[in-house]
Amino acid sequence: MRIRTTTAALITALALAAGCAAPEDHPSAARPRTIKPVAGCGPAAWTDPADLAPDRAPARCAKGAPAPRPLAKRRTLTVATGTLNAEYVAPLRLALSRGEFTKEGLDVRLKVLPTPEALPLLAKGELDALWAAPEAAVVNGVHGGFDLRWVAGNFSPAPKSRSGLWVRLKSGERASSVSLEGTKLGTMIGKGSVIMYPMARTFAGHGARLDSVAFQQLGSADVLTALTGGGVDSAWLLDPVWRRVDGDEKYAFLGGQPRGEPLGGALYGPTLLQRDPDAGVAFLRAYLRTVNTYFAGDYKADRAFVAELAKLLDVDAKILTSVPSLRMDWEIRKGTTDRLQKAYRDAGVTEGAPLPENRLVDRSLYAEAVGHRLRR
Repeated sequence: MRIRTTTAALITALALAAGCAAPEDHPSAARPRTIKPVAGCGPAAWTDPADLAPDRAPARCAKGAPAPRPLAKRRTLTVATGTLNAEYVAPLRLALSRGEFTKEGLDVRLKVLPTPEALPLLAKGELDALWAAPEAAVVNGVHGGFDLRWVAGNFSPAPKSRSGLWVRLKSGERASSVSLEGTKLGTMIGKGSVIMYPMARTFAGHGARLDSVAFQQLGSADVLTALTGGGVDSAWLLDPVWRRVDGDEKYAFLGGQPRGEPLGGALYGPTLLQRDPDAGVAFLRAYLRTVNTYFAGDYKADRAFVAELAKLLDVDAKILTSVPSLRMDWEIRKGTTDRLQKAYRDAGVTEGAPLPENRLVDRSLYAEAVGHRLRR
């Protein structure tokens, strides 16, 4: 298989150098595991992965559930993340602050690393988990031999969120009739990002293909300036930047991340998938408990909690409350990795046959954490 990008080629070379073997279909299920009912986690703790309804209620247990089940021997886990300040990292930061990982017998350490740098370390066991997304680099890594799986989701946007693709309207243009063919798009995220999937879907809705668009990768402070100054015709605006143009009739919001469909979360390597799945389940149990206890609904309605989050994330509380609460969601929807892979192939950042879902996704760990028995 040929891979065009330098990063992808490097990942493949590292996989071969590390002697990574072809991954199993279900690495965390290499040995049968006993699934027991979990107090506080009833039928609402699991939703059908095939349910893609945007208004689907995310899985939830009662507050404080699933209860801690301390490991017999204490483990130290190193988890990489691209940032410590983004809101989607808040459950991890709060779980550390409130001692939720400690209750499981885990000493969790967060390390800031971009995904391409973290992947070889994760595959070799030098990192235990990655809080990121199944980007093109992950797909290329698995193609190259890395034993990795996406094991839990993080969030989907609130109904009122307008984080996503914004366009500067020409005279007489409306959002429903705007033309995107042959335009210039500004983004701080490259073509290997998971946003290629919602972006491709939005472009298709306006009769344009992404390969007809000129991408201009910009710094976070420059994306909005390029859009408002005429340097680009459209831009992918993240929280809370989109609020700067929201309500201005010169700009229109065309679409963002699909509601009810997380595009990131926890990725595990061979350590937590095969060698120590007990620790892998314990990590997710603490994460799920944190979501159920503190992030189950509109968590920004609690001003004291917002102040705590603002301090943890080192952001202004006013900025945090300027956008809706994220809909925290640990489940992974069926077909998400298929749709992501199509977007990556269309963007020219991966090649070769698409990987089946079970080569990229493993739901068994979060299922075990809530006491749900998967059908085999």
